[in-house]
Amino acid sequence: MAGQGLSTDEVQGIREALAAGRKPRVVFTEAAGQMAGQLGQVVELTDPEASEEFVVVRFGRDELPFSPADVAIAPKGAGRRPAAEAKPEPEQPPAAPEPAFVLDTPRVPAPRREEPKTEAPPAEPKPAKRAVKAAKPKTPPGLTVTLAYAEGEWTVAAQQGAKALARPYVVKPAEALRMVALVDVPGVQEAVEQILAAERAEAEQQAEKLRAELAEIEARLAELREAR
Repeated sequence: MAGQGLSTDEVQGIREALAAGRKPRVVFTEAAGQMAGQLGQVVELTDPEASEEFVVVRFGRDELPFSPADVAIAPKGAGRRPAAEAKPEPEQPPAAPEPAFVLDTPRVPAPRREEPKTEAPPAEPKPAKRAVKAAKPKTPPGLTVTLAYAEGEWTVAAQQGAKALARPYVVKPAEALRMVALVDVPGVQEAVEQILAAERAEAEQQAEKLRAELAEIEARLAELREAR
């Protein structure tokens, strides 16, 4: 029984064997529980980032996913049935004694010939049936929704596992504030309100500056009109 699971190089070797059309044989380790010591065939390697149980092994009529720690490369010759034990040869019957030619000697009856007894070989005990490991349902990869603020813009992105569902896109500050309010975390909501307050103050300063510049331009225009 193998005590260690598959290494990274062995997983790569199995992937290359599957690509070549072979189905490598593996043995279940102690990490597989009641299935330890049983043999199976790897039929597929799924995405290891989607689930840690990405080694699909055919065991009997079932194809179940396992982690690399549950299986190991089967040793050469594993699974072959041992040669039949040699049957004991029957004992040879004893030779009958030759008659003695002696005068005036009473005749002794010849010993009764016994048939040799052939002992049947003991029946091999049938291995106990091992409980098949129940197939674990595959859980979908985690979903991550990110609300970020950088360089004066709020963006939202969504990702499931290693797959990007939505690339970062810009949202309005009011929408960002509503999203944070749904989370109901006071520290996060206060941080968003501080960012919005700072942006509001900066926008008001820019508006005052633009109004002052506009007033100067209008005054200059009025002077130009009077000079006609």
